[in-house]
Amino acid sequence: MSEALLRVEGLTKLFGSRRRVGLFGPSRAGVRAVDDVNFAVAPGETLALVGESGCGKSTTGRLLLRLIEPTSGRVLFRGRDIASAGARDMHAIRKHLQIIFQDPYGSLSPRRTVVDIVAEPLEAHGMVRNAAERRERVAGLLERVGLSPDSMNRYPREFSGGQRQRIGIARALGVGPAFIVADEPVSALDVSVQAQIVNLLQDLQEEQGLSYLFISHDLRVVRHIAHRVAVMYLGRIVEEGPKEQIFTAPQHPYSQALLSAAPEPGPARASRRIILQGDVPSPTAIPSGCGFRTRCPLAQPVCAQERPALREVAPGQRAACHFAAPNPIPAPGGRAPQAAA
Repeated sequence: MSEALLRVEGLTKLFGSRRRVGLFGPSRAGVRAVDDVNFAVAPGETLALVGESGCGKSTTGRLLLRLIEPTSGRVLFRGRDIASAGARDMHAIRKHLQIIFQDPYGSLSPRRTVVDIVAEPLEAHGMVRNAAERRERVAGLLERVGLSPDSMNRYPREFSGGQRQRIGIARALGVGPAFIVADEPVSALDVSVQAQIVNLLQDLQEEQGLSYLFISHDLRVVRHIAHRVAVMYLGRIVEEGPKEQIFTAPQHPYSQALLSAAPEPGPARASRRIILQGDVPSPTAIPSGCGFRTRCPLAQPVCAQERPALREVAPGQRAACHFAAPNPIPAPGGRAPQAAA
């Protein structure tokens, strides 16, 4: 994707922790939260990052914005490596990269009014010259996200969860970003409110050409908003491709199991449900080879010996599985498994 707005190459984050073991003194156990992640996001595109809780989705989002420092790898925004940018350059870059947080209750300061919250990024980047311009800009942003400008002197506690998330969106929009990390932006909201926020994000994308990394575990929302989907397991991208290909013809067995668990009306859902055995391994002791092999019903000796590369298995679709298409995954009984709907 040569026209990528943002490109991630070999992104890795290792969190270290010290503990004392017997008589041998302190030792260090590392948690590989993000492991050699590669993807790209085009202008005006939404890439959804999905997977179980704890798989590294939110850590990846924060690494992209350099809210935490990567252990290795590169994050290229318009061709420039964010990870190596100095403090002054990074301040200028942050104007183009924003985040919408998951918790609309914890992400807004209860001691500040709406006008102070929304205006903070504008002031940090010198985009308002006086109090009158500050109020005018905030009023326009609130109107754009569906809130009354008359509410700017109120406090977050006076708003519902959906309204608070709209305030968070207004704050992110103020500096005119090109790329937004939306970290589970609707998971804490009622279903009816979720639809309103998702529609708002899509409208803003169409109007302003925004690109999103949309982090979510809700596959219904992902199918509505995403252009492409990346599936993460134990810190690695195990499959990535266009939304419809991922939802209708997933090639990695983990993707198949994950998608088969998505809510679906009617009795067909139960007949297609894939139940994985065992628990997710500890991130401090990831299995050799393929990290999914301890839960995969199709695992073979090669899965323990070699870590599969993320390779193209269909036009635009990549999967990290030794047996993914064009060599179909053999299912028990010798038949290829049915793709999850």
